[in-house]
Amino acid sequence: MTKYIILPFLVLFGFTNIAIAQLGFSHEIGVIAGPVAFQSDYGQSGNAATTFGNTGYGIGIVHYLNFAYQAECNCYTPETYFNDHFKLRTELSYNKVNFKNYGKWVDPSSTSLFANQLRAMRGSTAITNIGMQLEFFPYSIRDFSATPGSFAPFISLGGQFSFYNPKAYSEMGPGLGQLTTVTPTKYIDAFDLKGGTTLSVVTSMGTRYKLSPLSDLMVDLRFQYYFSNWVDGLSPNPDLHPENKSNDWNVWLNFGYIYYIQ
Repeated sequence: MTKYIILPFLVLFGFTNIAIAQLGFSHEIGVIAGPVAFQSDYGQSGNAATTFGNTGYGIGIVHYLNFAYQAECNCYTPETYFNDHFKLRTELSYNKVNFKNYGKWVDPSSTSLFANQLRAMRGSTAITNIGMQLEFFPYSIRDFSATPGSFAPFISLGGQFSFYNPKAYSEMGPGLGQLTTVTPTKYIDAFDLKGGTTLSVVTSMGTRYKLSPLSDLMVDLRFQYYFSNWVDGLSPNPDLHPENKSNDWNVWLNFGYIYYIQ
């Protein structure tokens, strides 16, 4: 499985390196990490406890194609708006999130079988993402590069290919998803824990801080929407349960360190 995850990243990384060699652009590499909040079919929609309870972490490695600087001659590229305001980001990242049900349906005051079954449900998902984003910097990249201690805000938009691997169990016993003794009625035959792949769209906003001529610190807040409702391994019939009809998505606050390769 690992080779199928790493191979696409190597292809993308190789493609950008070919572009660098032929077009004379420079590149940057970095690492990112931070907390992830995942919105799924676990918990009550719009509930604060769900938002802050179903969380995990994310880590990743990133590569940037820097259009403003030409490594071959240690000089700037011809000045154009695109070169001075855009960077292309290639990324390989990994997220892990744990799930349980929160909200009014599992309030301690409720002692029904349904409430007890919901309280006993536990789940998780591990997601590996690979893709690209185009980052837009409203202020000059050249000016930022030449000014240690400065900030460079940005926004981005891109797409990713995701491999997901969900897991689930009940603290009441085996048979979650099939047996009515441990599974809430709405979730009977609504589990798929085989894992799979999906596409996703990613958008973010953040800023860089110029730590030194060849290094930046970065923080960004990312929204990632998956084109699947099975990333968490759970998808009740949306016709019968419209509260569970939305696809899965997450929000990731990540912090990073970026190094410029000369």
